[in-house]
This record gives sequence, C-alpha cells and structure tokens, in this order.
Amino acid sequence: MIRITVVTITYNAEKVLQRTLDSVYGQTYEGVEHLIVDGASKDHTIQMVEAYKEKSDASGNGHKVIILSEPDHGIYDAMNKGLTQASGDYIVYMNAGDFFPQTDTLEQIVQHCQLNELPSDDLPGVLYGNTDIVDSDGHYLHPRQHQPPQQLTWRSFRKGMLVCHQAFYARTDIAKNQQYDTRYRFSADVDWCIRVMKETERMGLKLCNTQMVVANYTEEGTTTQNHRASLLERYRVMAHHYGHVQTFLLHCWFVVRAVFN
Repeated sequence: MIRITVVTITYNAEKVLQRTLDSVYGQTYEGVEHLIVDGASKDHTIQMVEAYKEKSDASGNGHKVIILSEPDHGIYDAMNKGLTQASGDYIVYMNAGDFFPQTDTLEQIVQHCQLNELPSDDLPGVLYGNTDIVDSDGHYLHPRQHQPPQQLTWRSFRKGMLVCHQAFYARTDIAKNQQYDTRYRFSADVDWCIRVMKETERMGLKLCNTQMVVANYTEEGTTTQNHRASLLERYRVMAHHYGHVQTFLLHCWFVVRAVFN
C-alpha cells in the first residue's frame, strides 16, 4: 500500500487545530502517517495532539501518529524536521486550520493516479490538485484564485504559485533531497516546490493532476509590512529560477493586467 505522510506544523494552535486533526483522523485511507511538528507550544496544543494520538491508536484505522515538540527556528525549520522524519511514499503539508474536503480525499488521490498499480520507481514525482479557501471558522469562501494548469511543470510557477502548498504531494525520496531553504522567511515553500518539480523532470517522472479539490486552506490575515516583504522575497525566488529579465517582464505584465482588470 502506498503510504502518505501528512505533516502538520503547530505553535499555540489550539483555536484552529481540532478541525485539522479531525480531518486526518476521518480519512478512510489506511496508509496515513501523521507527523505533528510542534514548536513547543505554551497553550493546550500538546494536550490536544496527545489526545488525538491516543484516539487514533485505539481506533484501528491504520493511521500512524507521531508527535515532535521542541523549539524551532521558524516554520521552514519545522517543515524540514517533518521532512526528515517522514517515512511515507509521499509527503504533504496540512497545517493547523487546513483540512481535507472529504473523508475519502486521500483514497481518491491514490485511485485517480493509480498509485497502487505502479512500480515504485515509476511513481509520479508530484501529485497535485485544486484548493478551496475557507474562513477562520472553516466555512467555504471561494476557490483559490490561482488554479493549477492541466499539465504542471516547474516552469508553470513563472506565473505565480499555481498550486497551493497544501495541494502539492511530493514523492518523499525526492523531497528529502530538497530541504527547505531557511534563508527565506516567507517563500521557501515556493522555492521548494520548484526544486522538487525540477528534480522530477530530471528523473523523467510524471506529475499527476488529480482533477479534484484536495485541500481546504484557511485564509490568513497578513500585515502590510509582511505582505510587501513576502512579495519581494517571492520575486527573488522567481528571478533565481527563471532569470531576472523574464521575471521582470512577467511582473510588468502582472501590473498592467491588474490595472486594466
């Protein structure tokens, strides 16, 4: 059975974490490893995940829950810890507040991409799908603005991060060799996804479009200062991978399009 590692990063997340835990617990697919990487929370986060692990272990649902709680150096450092610990065939990040749209989401992904029918060396390098945006209470708002192309490649991200991080399933053996670059504060996930897709292409592997919504992502409120810093950092990431001239011209087009739309 193909195993999927779901990594959840937490820090003082008691207000939004339960729906994420319930979502993973409720997955009908048995081949799930759930890693909760906590940054030494000071609220009730750890008590929640310990109760969740106890419930999952007693349920016989086939899921394996692992908890790691210790201080970290930011979210991407925590993501690297999850990457190091992961033992599944694929890894996906489902952070506190985010959740799967249906109880059989993982089962549908595995079936659609025919993962259990393929030799391990031929498994797609990346599985991806659509994302819906929800509010802080988990209520549906709208589809994510960026939609994945029918056929994704590493060049697709020239037009922005077309696949949400929570809807991006990387083959773990590839991902482990592409650690998050912690020099980035806001956009290491963009850089990581591009590098994983580059390596997938180098290995001659496919990227499988699941043709379905695979994640509900909680809309975040970001300060103007952080938003600006994030945009500047993302520009640096894109210039690194696609070149300064092409990145500049594309961003000029983004501005023109925004003005006339």
